Amino acid sequence: MISDREKEKKSLPSYVLITPARNEAAFIELTIESMIKQTVLPIKWVIVSDGSTDGTDDIVRKYTTEHKWIELVRMPERAERHFAGKVHAFNAGYARVRDLKYDVIGSLDADISFDEDYFFYLMGRFAENPQLGVAGTPFREGTHQYDYRFTSIEHVSGACQLFRRECFEGIGGYVPIQGGGIDWLAVLTARMKGWKTMTFTEKFCVHHRTMGTGMYSGLMVKFRGGYHDYLMGVNAVWQLLRSVYQMRKRPFLVGGCTLFAGYSWAMVTRAERLVTKEVIEFQRKEEMHRLRDFFTKLFVPTRFRQL
Repeated sequence: MISDREKEKKSLPSYVLITPARNEAAFIELTIESMIKQTVLPIKWVIVSDGSTDGTDDIVRKYTTEHKWIELVRMPERAERHFAGKVHAFNAGYARVRDLKYDVIGSLDADISFDEDYFFYLMGRFAENPQLGVAGTPFREGTHQYDYRFTSIEHVSGACQLFRRECFEGIGGYVPIQGGGIDWLAVLTARMKGWKTMTFTEKFCVHHRTMGTGMYSGLMVKFRGGYHDYLMGVNAVWQLLRSVYQMRKRPFLVGGCTLFAGYSWAMVTRAERLVTKEVIEFQRKEEMHRLRDFFTKLFVPTRFRQL
């Protein structure tokens, strides 16, 4: 007799995954081990080695012989390192799954791990809601996890970002932006086109490399983050309040000040925006709406909010 769980598994959407990986030998085996233990496996998982020189390819090859649903694609070596390269690598993997029949496509980082029911759970969320276009979970770095006061639950982390196929094709996939923000723009564009996007906090993945440290370190991560926020059209009021909030975290005061300094420097030098006016306007409406909600919950007693 087929158990209820087995019946549920058969009713879930099918999915494929693509992992751009550049010199990820330190962590990629953790990701692979997490994937092969999944209770619901993908139709295909394409790992794209983006010119890796550290043994990443050898690690992946160990698993491709035993697990035929894992495929390694090798990209040529390149000297420069930028975020647009991740999109080019993703698209090389996308070409390998484009003609397959699947319902959900995901971008999975090569330095995360998760429990065995991770994708069973997320596919269940897609099955429940036909309007869900993008889904994922929070990620943890050590003991840190976002509290979602200045990170909306509607944003989906690029560590593991899953798209309903119609949604991904409708937004035109990932847009190659050298300065980053690729994952953020994809989720925002999905909402602009009417799709629901959601981070489900019942699950989480573990991120083994601190975000933003692949190219920069120390306070430069904060400065570059603030600079990039301006390029992506973040509202100045939003950025100020976000920077003040960051002052409460280590390094106390300095981190938040550095974040706002990066934003201010981009503003003063009139750095060129990386996104369209339409995207900026949509994003700022969302920011103002979230700020109103935040201050309403902070200062207005519950009994007066509906008056």
